[in-house]
Amino acid sequence: MNFNQLFRKKSAGKVLWQENDSDEPGGLNKVLRVRDLTFFGIAAIIGAGTFSTIGNACYSGGPGVVVLFIICAIACGFTALCYAEFASRVPVSGSAYTYAYVSFGELFAWIIGWALLMEYSIGNVVVAFSWSSYFTNLVTGFGLHIPEWLTINYREAHQAFTNNVAGSKFIAWTSAPEISGLKIIFDLPATIINVIITCLVFVGVKESRNASNIMVMTKLAIVALVIIVGACYVNIDNWTPFMPNGFTGVMGGVSSVFFAYIGFDAVSTLAEECENPQRDLPKGMIYSLVICTVIYIVMALVLTGMASYKLLGVSDPLAEVFKIKEVKWMLFITSIVAVIAMTSVLLVFQMGQPRIWMSMSRDGLLPKKFSSIHPKYKTPGFSTIVTGIVVGLPVFFTDQQFMTDFTSVGTLFAFVLVCGGVLMLPRNTDAKVAGRFKLPYINGKFIVPLMVFIMFSLLFLFNGEFMKGIFNFSSETFSANIPIIIFFFICIIMAVFSFLKNFSLIPVLGLLSCCYLLIYIEGKSWRWFLIWLLIGLVVYFCYGFWKSKLNLSPNPSPNQRGG
Repeated sequence: MNFNQLFRKKSAGKVLWQENDSDEPGGLNKVLRVRDLTFFGIAAIIGAGTFSTIGNACYSGGPGVVVLFIICAIACGFTALCYAEFASRVPVSGSAYTYAYVSFGELFAWIIGWALLMEYSIGNVVVAFSWSSYFTNLVTGFGLHIPEWLTINYREAHQAFTNNVAGSKFIAWTSAPEISGLKIIFDLPATIINVIITCLVFVGVKESRNASNIMVMTKLAIVALVIIVGACYVNIDNWTPFMPNGFTGVMGGVSSVFFAYIGFDAVSTLAEECENPQRDLPKGMIYSLVICTVIYIVMALVLTGMASYKLLGVSDPLAEVFKIKEVKWMLFITSIVAVIAMTSVLLVFQMGQPRIWMSMSRDGLLPKKFSSIHPKYKTPGFSTIVTGIVVGLPVFFTDQQFMTDFTSVGTLFAFVLVCGGVLMLPRNTDAKVAGRFKLPYINGKFIVPLMVFIMFSLLFLFNGEFMKGIFNFSSETFSANIPIIIFFFICIIMAVFSFLKNFSLIPVLGLLSCCYLLIYIEGKSWRWFLIWLLIGLVVYFCYGFWKSKLNLSPNPSPNQRGG
């Protein structure tokens, strides 16, 4: 095995040629425009993060959580611009996977494709759990009762019984039927919605587009109602203190808040179904990100204004605040909008994953079956079914919080590689073409080193004890400080390379901001992420490396050799 073969690249021209020269009959339907892409982005972003994980973020950071929403929005904004640059140069399905193949080479492309599996498939497990919770509350409001053992996963029910924690999870364990001594406990609503969404995505993108647009318009209208009604019950005294647990408490909710932003990049997987991807994809991503950021900030202020942040650490915070204020009619509406919102998220994510697998299969890294297009519906049928299975199985044995952290670390890792990938591309010196996105080039030669110098100066000036403690190798907390030490080294490295290579400022800021968010992810999630990557590498070296079309090509081009 030649080491250089691990970094063999595909040129942007070859990727576009491969799409147009696909062996599959017909190809994908090109029916999406800017409005559709913006709605798909909103559909993916406003979901479980809005109606579930935002509660834990508010509980951790208090009203100051709006600062974290802004920080995450800035990080995602820089990343969105990098996605937009890639989408403009390489307008095909595959998202960050395809972009990494062009900029870093095959090994990194495989790693990022494997990491994206966590965002689109495993992330949907979290959404399915949240959807089930709100749906159960909704049907209960109609006087219907679903047995507890059909509304919870096995792991959470067992933990509640073991720890003797009263509630629906404990009841689920004690009331569940048994077969040969095995408790029959599973989340039926989550399983059913996964099957329905899989069928809808299998049928076609046009039908999915129409369903998504309707759900987004309904969702935005009711979210506006929730904000307006909630604002009438705001007590500004609840906003004091603004950061009750300090800045550390605010950043403690990074996993929950970042999870709320996951989804805008899913738009980039729909490139081949756009009428004009080089113009519309960038606009769709950026528009949806800006709209959702405004909604999140207003929503967080309303929640923390209606009730003390101490009461918001629940899985259904929107319902909880209206319950506290005894606004019963809004409880019903909140459940409805939550069900609609998370249905649209499931729809978009379930559309994204098959298209990434399709791209990997086209490159030979996965079996050819994954890139097969259904002759009638013009969708990647086999990949869609596999995605449904991958989402459906974990519903039976995992829990929501673990999946939230696991998804966030994988997605942030992918974002770092996307921003780094733009830096690896040759700078686009062509004149701007009307209707086509071009990332503004701001030379970071002096700006990045100056920013890093100012950052360290301010830290030593205003928080000297903290800086001394970080580099105290005999300190008991040294192991906990390793992530921020790594971040400091990355900052220094980027400052040096920006000076030497004239790096563009925007992707550098995107890379550094995503790295900063990563240092607040729990160590347990990092360990599981590394295990996940090791499994992926085993799959790659056992199959993908040998079956890759670049490996089978008899006369590889310089780009394919990685040079």
